[in-house]
Amino acid sequence: MVDADLLGSYFVSAYPPFSQWSTEELPAYRSALAAPRAGRATPFGLYVHVPFCVERCQYCYYLAVDGAPQDLVASYLDAVLAEADLYARSPALSERRVGFAYFGGGTPSLLTADQIESLFTGLRQRCDWSEIGEISFECAPRTATQKRLDALHAAGVNRLSMGVQQLDDHVLEQNGRVHRVEDVERAWKRIRDTGFDTVNLDLMVGMHGETETSFFDSLERIMEMAPDSVTLYQLEIPLNTPLSREVRGGQVDQLASWDTKHDRLAAAFERLESNGYTVRSGYTAVRDPSRHGFQYQDAQYNGADLAGLGVASFSYLDGVHHQNLATVPGYLQAHREGQLPLGRAHRLSREEQLVREMILQLKLGSVDLTRLERKFGLVPEEAFAEPLRQLETEGWLQVADRKVELTRAGLVRVDGLLPRFYPQRHQDVRYS
Repeated sequence: MVDADLLGSYFVSAYPPFSQWSTEELPAYRSALAAPRAGRATPFGLYVHVPFCVERCQYCYYLAVDGAPQDLVASYLDAVLAEADLYARSPALSERRVGFAYFGGGTPSLLTADQIESLFTGLRQRCDWSEIGEISFECAPRTATQKRLDALHAAGVNRLSMGVQQLDDHVLEQNGRVHRVEDVERAWKRIRDTGFDTVNLDLMVGMHGETETSFFDSLERIMEMAPDSVTLYQLEIPLNTPLSREVRGGQVDQLASWDTKHDRLAAAFERLESNGYTVRSGYTAVRDPSRHGFQYQDAQYNGADLAGLGVASFSYLDGVHHQNLATVPGYLQAHREGQLPLGRAHRLSREEQLVREMILQLKLGSVDLTRLERKFGLVPEEAFAEPLRQLETEGWLQVADRKVELTRAGLVRVDGLLPRFYPQRHQDVRYS
């Protein structure tokens, strides 16, 4: 029998929780777009969502469309470029230079080489990419053909991230992954030969069917491959996933507990460190911190502006959260009407912005409280006195010289600790 606490959202990607965003606050986002922001020092980036997949994974909670026909893909890409054009003409973004971009999904690498070239060309025509530092693109093993990889490299992608999850065919099959180990090995050689600046490989901890042996054997093989970056996500099972439905229907009767996942992640970090990697967040270890960063993550966690393109994408502008319409038909209809696909929004108060940056930066392992006070004019030690005291007493973090440092035990369970920093009105609310 699977413990009930294994079901539901665990990973904290935004604050306040998505359930607190609403259509009533869309005027705040429109106002943010209407306010000129040229000359502002705040970093600015793009997120582009490509929702198409071959088959939905059992644990996936992202908006994805299986087996989409090419005419739908083409219409969708036209809509993304039209959305980019609308953003580029808004007073808030018309003179902003894109510093980083991330292409996620879905499976963005399902796009053909010609579609990749057309998408990047179209975005560059609409936005100023002259000072871009990082272009990150997700790919899946079976779609990492040489033609696609060459197109990505030519387009300027300098951080390629491949979802491996585990190197065990039995585990991959049980979780609905369409690739197998031989696909990873074939893709890896092509990726390395193509010459991307940084290559990240994703692993998951606690997958259905995983054993301690299968997980650590996978990690050992990954370390032999020596990617620049290794990201390890602990399996979560939001209620809208196929795996959740199988668990509630009694078809899955055993999964790793949270304690087991935390322990495996901690041991994985130790093994990576012993092999020359440096842990840089609650999820990632890199070979060279001076070269293999993750600008998309770091900038967002420190308050960067972000324009999200595509269905269900998230934006953040001048202290306002926004999510696009969350259905492909609705998104395409907005495009046909020449409108931005506005879905729901939330304007953060100064206190909420402080909470947001505090919890997101904790995911990186440390927080400079002096920096937060200078930025928001609020004293973090006073605003978060109780959670800081509790978590320090419990051994999850330490506070000294106006710095918060998570212990390793705290880092591997950081998402489970973050809600303690929420004000009372956001405690125990539905996350999404």
